[in-house]
Amino acid sequence: MGRIVHFLGFIGDILSGGRLYSLWLFILSFFALIGLHAYAYQLSHGLVTTGMTDEVSWGFYIANLVFLVGMAAAAVMLVIPAYLFAQEDVKKVAIFAELFAIVAIIMCILFVSVDLGRIDRFWHLIPFIGVFHWPQSMLTWDIIVLNGYLVLNVLICGYLVVKTLRGESVNSLIYMVLVLISIVWAPSIHIVTAFLFEGLGGRPFWHSGLVAPRFLASAFAAGPAFIILVFDLINRYTNFKVSYSAIRKIRNIVAASLIINLILIASEVFAELYIPTVHSIHMSLLLGFSGWSVVTPWMWIAISMMLAAVFVFVTPLRDHRTPLLLACVFTVVGIWLEKGLGFLIPGFIPSPLGDFVDYVPTLNEILIVIGVWALGLLIYTLLVKGVLLVIDKNQEVLKDEPS
Repeated sequence: MGRIVHFLGFIGDILSGGRLYSLWLFILSFFALIGLHAYAYQLSHGLVTTGMTDEVSWGFYIANLVFLVGMAAAAVMLVIPAYLFAQEDVKKVAIFAELFAIVAIIMCILFVSVDLGRIDRFWHLIPFIGVFHWPQSMLTWDIIVLNGYLVLNVLICGYLVVKTLRGESVNSLIYMVLVLISIVWAPSIHIVTAFLFEGLGGRPFWHSGLVAPRFLASAFAAGPAFIILVFDLINRYTNFKVSYSAIRKIRNIVAASLIINLILIASEVFAELYIPTVHSIHMSLLLGFSGWSVVTPWMWIAISMMLAAVFVFVTPLRDHRTPLLLACVFTVVGIWLEKGLGFLIPGFIPSPLGDFVDYVPTLNEILIVIGVWALGLLIYTLLVKGVLLVIDKNQEVLKDEPS
């Protein structure tokens, strides 16, 4: 009974805070409920409520899935320096990246679920239970690696938090085994997703050996950039302080990964357009060189944002808070546009039959996406608040112990 009361009190502490914190929770809860209402409308009327068609069968939902898979895998970019290279300043904050990996995978699963149209069909994705052609089905492999990575991060974070709450020392062997498995597992969730696209024979836009490297490079740029934004908020609004040395190391990872991502994009554009083939029409439409598609202006905005971010990262501006945060925002938004809309939609236009059908998400579709993001950020906010409370409690216990 005492443990239940203690747990309920802990939940109350997580939900309580200042006016700004309460407003943030209210806004996220409001949009999550709006998204739930939009999803209920989609369930009752079908996928006709979206902008997807027979020609463009993957849209806004899968675009966000592709982006978030990378954001989840990027947690390993903090885990590697923290545990393999014993960087204590990074180890202190690596758990916040692992928490976001958990939330990103949850959002990935939600986006797959809403894209199915009918949630009762989800069981078909489960090996040995559904009727998917597993192990041939790359989509089933994707579900396996995503859920496996989710379980690993839940075990890592849960084990660390529970041990800290109990005041017990962490078993280094158990913890390091889980961490090492997660380091090896993390790239697989993006590589398998890339193979999912590369294996579609009727979509020549995705027939490139650079898809997997592009996915990894963009993931290792966008994910850590988002974590830098989170660390800035933690430094501003909590008693926990993230050292600038840790932020600087993460910033260098973002800069290198973003430059590599731009080089890979330039390489693919050159290969497609320098000596045009019948497959080059997809890239030409994407960039507006032979006609104009809905995605074209967003792609140029994405490239401009990423170039601006690189300029900040390679100049002394990176040492100033405002330009650094702006560069991180440009990195996250730019990669979301390039990797989500810029990579996904042009693969369907034109169709294998030569039809040019532009895709524009409907309002209901946009509301569902906003709802999933709001729910994900709400869960992440509560998880971060809970971990910060555990850290504060642990520090108080250490202060009370006799020296």
